[in-house]
Amino acid sequence: MSNNPKARKVKQLKSLRILCTVIGVLILSACSQGDKKNNGDALTNLDPLPSWNQGDVKQAIVDFVTKTTTETSPDFIPVTDRIAVFDNDGTLWSEQPLYFQFAFAIDQIKKMAPEHPEWQTEQPFKAILAGDLSTALTGGEHAIVEIVMATHAGMTTDEFSALVKGWISTAKHPQTGKLYKDMVFLPMIELLNYLRSNQYKTFIVSGGGIDFIRAWAEETYGIPSDQVVGSSGKVKYEVIDGKPVLIKLPELSFIDDKEGKPVGIHQYIGKRPVFAAGNSDGDYAMLQWTCTGDGPRFGMFVHHTDSVREFAYDRESSIGGLNKGLDDAAQYNWLIVDMEKDWGKIYAD
Repeated sequence: MSNNPKARKVKQLKSLRILCTVIGVLILSACSQGDKKNNGDALTNLDPLPSWNQGDVKQAIVDFVTKTTTETSPDFIPVTDRIAVFDNDGTLWSEQPLYFQFAFAIDQIKKMAPEHPEWQTEQPFKAILAGDLSTALTGGEHAIVEIVMATHAGMTTDEFSALVKGWISTAKHPQTGKLYKDMVFLPMIELLNYLRSNQYKTFIVSGGGIDFIRAWAEETYGIPSDQVVGSSGKVKYEVIDGKPVLIKLPELSFIDDKEGKPVGIHQYIGKRPVFAAGNSDGDYAMLQWTCTGDGPRFGMFVHHTDSVREFAYDRESSIGGLNKGLDDAAQYNWLIVDMEKDWGKIYAD
């Protein structure tokens, strides 16, 4: 080692510069990688509706949410008024060839049949047990109510909820082979999440049974049970073996369909929505009620046009018929979502 102090100092400075250069390169490299990661995350999060194809429909949704949640916008909606309502059957999940809750009721009839020998000769139960659904439904609405009441009543609300949860976790659609709970529409799940991320409160307003939907809605849609409005049967309070319970009775209390939907919204939510989504004329009154209020409003119908990935039906369908909604969409500025054209994916897998 040199004993020259000046030479030693020069050498130390040289080593320090090399060290600083190395550190600088490492820092820049780390920053570069971080920027790449952040840019990647930004690109990933840039599209709130990735399963929706680019086009006027998707843009209309984004534009509405943007203008109603931007404080400087003349169309700004306060958080307390950001109420969005969604039909369930055919809007958030499939509904063909029959409503999924009705499939649950049919499965329950078959399961309960040994305890009801009279069903072997009584309609509509006889036809259901024979697999003759068309005959079973010739009784119309009365037959459907009879089937639902026979399978939904006579038990506690907790027992019914457990029954539904067990069914929804195992029952499969007869045509697709998918679990019914896996036949929810991915684009609509994204829409629910997008609205909630912008402080919208999302509700289900369905003609289906309120207790049936409440059993699985939060896990499937992120919608808690107190934000589900649906048709309901009467319930009785009892104390059995010292334990308070609610017993489901074989009597209808409220039908949340067609003109009943705005009534249900008023009674259970207490505010007129600013955003409404449906898929059939059963949702017409809900969309009409929503979109004729003051200020910015948004109404949309999910139009089932994809016979390959889902089912194609509208005006003539006995389930999910959409006729008047298509005719009056322009009058109320309702958005018609074409499933085949506007959705890149229908189900999650």
